[in-house]
Amino acid sequence: QVQLVESGGGLVQAGGSLRLSCAASGSGFGINAMGWYRQAPGKQRELVADITWGGIPNLADSVKGRFTISRDIAKNTLYLQMNRLKPEDTAVYFCNALLFGSSLKSYDLWGQGTQVTVSS
Repeated sequence: QVQLVESGGGLVQAGGSLRLSCAASGSGFGINAMGWYRQAPGKQRELVADITWGGIPNLADSVKGRFTISRDIAKNTLYLQMNRLKPEDTAVYFCNALLFGSSLKSYDLWGQGTQVTVSS
């Protein structure tokens, strides 16, 4: 069974930085792409950034120039470096993975979420 384990959330002042990590563990899987989504209270979940396992990144306009997404293929781990954080970045951040199994059929997996709070 594959699982995603997130870490790195917390409380930071505006202008500060945090780094989120998401490690995929288990057996019998491969990764097509991984990404970060976030959900603020009363709002819909939105894409923050994703990256193909081949290394092509995609970032939401609201975080371009401030956030960087990267991955470590050997560790099956996704990272989100968040700089110049703003109060509006406050949300629960969820890791998402598009995986495939031995049958090569793709499936979605979500992490449990990690809270990021940016104080003004």
